[in-house]
Amino acid sequence: MELNLTGKVAVVTGASRGIGLAVVRALAGEGVRVVAGARTVTGELAKLAADGAVLPVEVDLSTVDGPARLVAAAVSEYGRVDLLVNNVGAVAPRPDGFLSVSDEEWLATMNVNFLAHVRTVRAALPHLYAAGTAAIVTIASVNAALPDPLVIDYSAAKAALVNFSKALSKEAGPKGVRVNTISPGPVSTDLWLGADGVAATLARVGGGDPAAIAERAAHDSVTGRFTEPEEVAGLVLYLADDRAANLTGANVAIDGGLLASL
Repeated sequence: MELNLTGKVAVVTGASRGIGLAVVRALAGEGVRVVAGARTVTGELAKLAADGAVLPVEVDLSTVDGPARLVAAAVSEYGRVDLLVNNVGAVAPRPDGFLSVSDEEWLATMNVNFLAHVRTVRAALPHLYAAGTAAIVTIASVNAALPDPLVIDYSAAKAALVNFSKALSKEAGPKGVRVNTISPGPVSTDLWLGADGVAATLARVGGGDPAAIAERAAHDSVTGRFTEPEEVAGLVLYLADDRAANLTGANVAIDGGLLASL
């Protein structure tokens, strides 16, 4: 299926690995000029930049001015923004429960998982309006609708992100900008499977094998496996394309059937 994305300009946050890297790769493969924001430009991201279709920008998106500097780099290089993919995020499991989570930890979680997105949208929206027809695709989480005390602050931040995006869709839609969110379940990335990921953290606290913990989590899904980053990226491509021109304000789960609610 041929997509109508060639020549468009996209800004992608959290682009150095995992879902963000897969999104950058998929967009570049469709002829999109991608401005990829990341705290550190990894080797994989540098390889994608080698052919000139990807412009990596080293930026700390948890800072107040980081998102605006990323969007400014895109406008300076290409003169426009047609697509914003908000992907940056982080999670820290809280095995000691709610009372162990300090104000500082709550603020840090809300900052990177919610406010960084708000600030990036604020910086990009005037340029998206100027594009005439544009899209925002934000990576939320199944935890937005599946509150979990193990990630209580992360769940709250992702719920706020989905609510914010739904509200924004009602304001931005009449001006030509569609706003949708994607809520993945567990994905085969470092967030779950890395040395400091959820599985490894639970193994250190409670004992056991990280691989076995991840396997049990995978079996909570109907499909019995984690989602792959490339599958999330494929959904981003669809939501960015004109074929989804009347789809806005939606939160699309890609969770292997994990959520049981209607």
